[in-house]
Parts: sequence; structure tokens; C-alpha cells
Amino acid sequence: MPATKQLIRVGHSPDPDDAFMFYALAKDLIDTGDLEFTHELVDIETLNQRAFSGELELTAVSLHAYAFLQDKYMLCDCGASMGDGYGPMVVAKQPMEIAELTSKRIAVPGKLTSAFLSLRLCLGEDFEYVLVPFDEIIPAVVAGEYKGQPIDAGLIIHEGQLTYAEQDLQLVVDLGVWWQQETGLPLPLGANAVRKDLGAETIAEVQRLLKQSIEYGLEHRRPALDYALQYGRDLDDAKADKFVGMYVNDWTRDFGDRGRAAVSEFLKRGYEAGVLPELVVPEFVNG
Repeated sequence: MPATKQLIRVGHSPDPDDAFMFYALAKDLIDTGDLEFTHELVDIETLNQRAFSGELELTAVSLHAYAFLQDKYMLCDCGASMGDGYGPMVVAKQPMEIAELTSKRIAVPGKLTSAFLSLRLCLGEDFEYVLVPFDEIIPAVVAGEYKGQPIDAGLIIHEGQLTYAEQDLQLVVDLGVWWQQETGLPLPLGANAVRKDLGAETIAEVQRLLKQSIEYGLEHRRPALDYALQYGRDLDDAKADKFVGMYVNDWTRDFGDRGRAAVSEFLKRGYEAGVLPELVVPEFVNG
């Protein structure tokens, strides 16, 4: 009788870049040995909140949220989403200066998202916001309201970065551009985090298989894109290809020294701004 495989529950966002990363694992295209992976696709803010209970062995998290989860999770060296001169954006119906945002009501995709912390660091002070599911932010900005609450601007993530102009919205600030000008570093947005209590051997094997899945997608780009495209709301093939290329690339293969430095700087600035309660030193699987 075969031995029971160890279950690894995986959580990631229902968007093309995460789907592309997990294509090989989701479709059983690589040998996972003694591990069995199951997948749950939910929005990133829900994953951030669920991570507090530690129910998933491997989960996508915002690097902002990771600051509150370091007792339960450590960061995989691979699987990062980095904004290398691009990133979450604030858009509005009318052109406006960045400084004007402090007096506006902004639709945001979650208070623990890296996009939220990026905007807070950019503005240098707290701002009024309304929590709106990420895929409803652009319609809310177009409508000027969400469930009866006035909306002046929206903080967009995922494929909205490529589609907002189709709704005649104006870019106020690209936070990836702002961060790069401020620091010279890429903007660290998301990562895959593995639960610490799995033990060193299982953690290493989970990371190895995650990296193998990422490499498989990059080496079999067309079928991986076809799979990912089902999660690309309003994206045609060309835009889906571009979007995946933005967030599944060499940074995803490995944070590297610069990527790790970016995470440290992001968390340090969050602490210095008073958003994070303590100075967090990120812990990666390979030290």
C-alpha cells in the first residue's frame, strides 16, 4: 500500500502571473515525489488575512503583510513579483498632482497589500481610503463611487495596470517608477511564503518544486500562457504575454542580492513611516 503523501496547500491570486508560475504544479507536469499540492485561487488581500491563521503551507503574500507574519512564515527565494521601474498605479478620471491625493478618497485593494504601503510611503502621510476588491477598482473610479461611497481615485494592481487607459482614466503616479527614483531598487510587491513549522527538509523541497514550476513555465511559455490567459480579465494574448513578462522573470527565479535589499529597504521605510510596528529583517529560505 503506497505511503500517504504530505499535503501542501497552496494559495495564490487568480491572475495571469501567479497562474503562469504554478502552471506545472497545477497540471501535474512535474514529479512532486512525496508531496501532494492542492491549489486555492483567491485575491491577495484574502490570502494576506488567511496567513495569520497559518492554514496554508505555501501562500502568496504581500511583502507588506509579511511584516506581520514572520512568526509563521519565511520567504521563498523564488516566486517574487517585483516592479522593476513599474508597479501599482493610482488612476483618476481627471488629471491631478500626486500631492492632491492626500485630500482625496482612494479605492484600495487591501490595507495589507504592498500597493497600499507603497502609496502611504509615497504620500508621506495617511490618506482616506475605501476597501474595494481589486477587480472592481477601475469600475468604481469610472463610476465615481462604490456602494454609495464617493471615490476620487483608485490604486490599481494586476492587469489593471495595462487596461486602465481603455476606460479613459488618467495616471496620477506609477509607484514602481516613484520607488525606483527614490531608492534605485525594484519595488517588492509579492512573494511566496512557506510555513516554518514544515521543517527544513520539507521547506527546501517545497521551494525546489516551486522553482521547477516557474522554470517549466518559462521554458514552455506558450502552453503556460494559454493556461494563464483564463485568469487575464480583459487581456488579449499580447497584453497577457506582456503582463506575465512584467512579473515572472529573473526576479521570480531568485530575489538575488538586489531583490533582498529591496525587501529590506521596503520594510525599513514602512517602519520608519510608523506603518509597521517593528523593524522587520526578512527571513529567506536560504538565509
